[in-house]
Amino acid sequence: MKTLLIGLFLIAVGVPSFAQNADAEKEIMDLSKQKWQWMADKNVSELATLFHDKSKFVHMSGTWSKDRELEIIESGSIWYKNADVHEVAVEVVGDTAILWNRITLVAVVRGSEVSNEFTVTEVYQQQKDDWKLLDLTFSSVRDTHSIE
Repeated sequence: MKTLLIGLFLIAVGVPSFAQNADAEKEIMDLSKQKWQWMADKNVSELATLFHDKSKFVHMSGTWSKDRELEIIESGSIWYKNADVHEVAVEVVGDTAILWNRITLVAVVRGSEVSNEFTVTEVYQQQKDDWKLLDLTFSSVRDTHSIE
């Protein structure tokens, strides 16, 4: 009987934690999807709110800060025209969430349209009631790559 009570207690304590992580994972997936749309729309005001002040962006051609990424988006030197998301995986650890997308990105780079397969890693941190993007890294991959 005592073992049964302990088991039920552990389940009861673990269920809210699992539900909270599931909610956070969905929230991060939705936020990432919205981010791709804001990038396509060149909506730098929403992105400026989402991006942490110390965020970094790792691209094929370099790594830069929030201000530079927003400038690139606003000027159109990179237009994230469409991100076709094939797979998404999320892990939440405390106040940090890591999301992996496998995408086909259609972008206009310095006037030329290009299409590339990427795995994009996004790192978010919860601050009060908001999630802030700390890092966005593009990794070039083959279309046979999958996220485990």
